[in-house]
Amino acid sequence: MAAAAAVAAAAAEPWPELELAERERRRELLLTGPGLEERVKAAGGRLPPRLFTLPLLHYLEVSGCGSLRAPGPGLAQGLPQLHSLVLRRNALGPGLSPELGPLPALRVLDLSGNALEALPPGEGLGPAEPPGLPQLQSLNLSGNRLRELPADLARCAPRLQSLNLTGNRLDAFPAELFRPGALPLLSELAAADNRLRELSPDIARLASLKTLDLSNNQLTEIPAELADCPKLKEINFRGNKLRDKRLEKMVGGCQTKSILEYLRAGGRGGRSKGRQEGSEKEDRKKRRERKQRRESGEGEDEVADSARMILKILHVSENPTPLTIRVSPEVRDVRPYVVGAIVRGMDLQPGNVLRRFLNCQTKLHDDLCEKRTAATIATHDLQAVRGPLLYAARPPEDLKIMPLGRREAKAKELVKQLQLEAEEQRKQKKRQSVSGLHRYLHLLDGKENYPCLVDAEGDVISFPPITNSEKTKIKKTTCNLFLEVTSATSLQLCKDIMDNLILKMVELNKSTSENKEEDTLSDTEPGASHGLSDPNLDLRSGKDGQCSLVVEQVRVVDLEGSLKVVYPSKADLVTIPAYVTVVR
Repeated sequence: MAAAAAVAAAAAEPWPELELAERERRRELLLTGPGLEERVKAAGGRLPPRLFTLPLLHYLEVSGCGSLRAPGPGLAQGLPQLHSLVLRRNALGPGLSPELGPLPALRVLDLSGNALEALPPGEGLGPAEPPGLPQLQSLNLSGNRLRELPADLARCAPRLQSLNLTGNRLDAFPAELFRPGALPLLSELAAADNRLRELSPDIARLASLKTLDLSNNQLTEIPAELADCPKLKEINFRGNKLRDKRLEKMVGGCQTKSILEYLRAGGRGGRSKGRQEGSEKEDRKKRRERKQRRESGEGEDEVADSARMILKILHVSENPTPLTIRVSPEVRDVRPYVVGAIVRGMDLQPGNVLRRFLNCQTKLHDDLCEKRTAATIATHDLQAVRGPLLYAARPPEDLKIMPLGRREAKAKELVKQLQLEAEEQRKQKKRQSVSGLHRYLHLLDGKENYPCLVDAEGDVISFPPITNSEKTKIKKTTCNLFLEVTSATSLQLCKDIMDNLILKMVELNKSTSENKEEDTLSDTEPGASHGLSDPNLDLRSGKDGQCSLVVEQVRVVDLEGSLKVVYPSKADLVTIPAYVTVVR
């Protein structure tokens, strides 16, 4: 009784955000920050009951609270008009009790970055009959510990359009997910970085599927029926050990259209017996030839090198003109953490490689960067970067930048314009949920100064978390890049995201090299600033597809020159794929 009374007393503590939302009849509410942690902990790991007395709320976000273990009873009854519910980076789990639904108006649900293990009836998303989430369009369950999906997911959310399951522990999809007519509107399905062993041919029943990401799983086959998905435009099966080695190579570098045509024509499993036997004979012949070369002493290096990617670390001491980022003290209260790196040797020219590289950044922003709320990535054409760089904070009316694809503008005007565009876009699409732009524009609310990265010519080349500059925009001809990651959360998060970005670049360059007719990467561009100090360091492909990237260390110092961080250090780029060799 005493414990219950203590929890009730803690829940009754003042919540100024709720008082303000109630007084101003707000439709959007964001709860975050260190103060939230203590208040939720005092309330027994749940949200205060008073929150569920704001029936006008359309958008509710509670993020980054390690004390929040359950939303608390009363949410469904108290927030009937809720369109968007964002509960990311909390400690929800192992289930949701009581279950979230019914929420009849909910369109966006983000439960990413929690500790959910299962979502069974009574401890999950809501009832199946009648549907607990009848209007739900977007469901993000990435970064949890889910071992299985609820079998009644399709009945609970029959209008689902986007489902993100990346970074869980799933080994299979429930059969009910692919039953005829189950999810007629589902267009995006992402389940990368799980433990999926099999993909059912019934996936072809997802008539609206446009994007499918099942990279880094344990799949050995891709069903030929996948080619029957009428609207499928983009697939990703990289990181799976497919039995059909030709198909495995194709998914590493070919366009979706080519892969689907291969599956449609037969591929492994769907091809005729004669074609399959012929292919197996050809494979056996190649294996015999490789064995003979090894036994004769030839081709030993070929076997070792053909699957390898060399990642060379160039230390500051080896580079006569290292790039440095100086940090002004005023960023401490705005966005204090920054990490930089230079990568040389990228080949962005063939086919859709540049678009794939940009897509990699987008996925990192959505997942690890948590819609840019935890961190922001920026990539620049090194040839246009003039160092040393200054990471500073300036008043919104003084900060000028030429944003990507726009004319030069002051930051205050730019943010206002982006907000207007986002609101107009929301009205045109007749949605009540907050658009992607709003998800990170609010991070600047109440800030007297905005963070920016300024080059030696006084030009702002980056305005996180909003935009890069047109001045340093990367192009197909770009082969040397300057990368930056900024965060208001932690320095280690910046380094972890930089690790992931560079490894994505390694993977992309490797697949590009393997699928080019001539295994040659672009040389360093003549006249690029901060040139390599070692004239013997060659960025060309080695024989049989071996290729190299060079990562130059970038130092971050204070205005007095004292070192704050250098990347990559010995502790960075440690967890790497087997095909990558890091030369330090």
